[in-house]
Amino acid sequence: MKLKKILALVLALALAVTVLAACGSAPANNGADNAKTDEGTAAKTDAESTESDLAYIKDKGEMVIGITLFEPMNYYEGDELVGFETEFSTAVCEKLGVTPKYQEIDWGSKEIELSSKNIDCIWNGLTITDERKENMAITEPYMNNRQVMIVKADNVDAYSQSVDGLDVIAEVDSTGYELIESDEFFANANATAVDSQAKALMDVAAGTSDVAVVDYVSSIGAIGEGTDYADLVVAPNEFPGDEYGVAFRKGSDVAEEVNKAVKELAADGTLATIAEKYGLQDLLMVE
Repeated sequence: MKLKKILALVLALALAVTVLAACGSAPANNGADNAKTDEGTAAKTDAESTESDLAYIKDKGEMVIGITLFEPMNYYEGDELVGFETEFSTAVCEKLGVTPKYQEIDWGSKEIELSSKNIDCIWNGLTITDERKENMAITEPYMNNRQVMIVKADNVDAYSQSVDGLDVIAEVDSTGYELIESDEFFANANATAVDSQAKALMDVAAGTSDVAVVDYVSSIGAIGEGTDYADLVVAPNEFPGDEYGVAFRKGSDVAEEVNKAVKELAADGTLATIAEKYGLQDLLMVE
């Protein structure tokens, strides 16, 4: 009897040790599992950070293009969106196998809209600058441009000599507004930013501003005889030229694919045909 009790006690102690060992080993297993989970999460994060922007857009089946209304680049004729950039981007999207979707944006927030993936690109007469190239992936330039002063015809002689004390207007965060702030010619002018180049032209036509600084291309077919702004003209002042490109997210692999598509459209004459339709053929940089 005594021996049985001793054996029972030994067995009980052995069982207890086994249970404790099993419990003690659980954290080690959990730690290994957690390590594997962490590695998996890190791998997933790395994969996401290197995800192809082109694949992302093709998976959606559409490219969301950020624009402002900017004749002759993107503007409405009735209910239809038309313009050089509209037709140009549509032709490129066809090459990429995706559908273009146009979304009006606040030009001053364009980079935020792009990085947050509210849009996939900015394709709306975007001037290429060193600062923008640091923050976005930009295609090779496809069109020349320059900044011009738009004034009423009666004022062109006086305003081309001096704009001191005048109300000078340009689109917010545009190359035109940067020119007003940096060029000595505008040092004594009263600068105002508005939400679009179209608004700048309207304000000068209405007399609420004296001068609009806009892209040269926006003056083509938009002002002068036969237009809604028959009394507006381009002042003869010469300012440095600039170039247009299409902007994508920083590190995006779409810009290079667009470069290839643009060269193909230039080679087969499609790009020149679109440009000629809007009077821009002499400004093209791609052959």
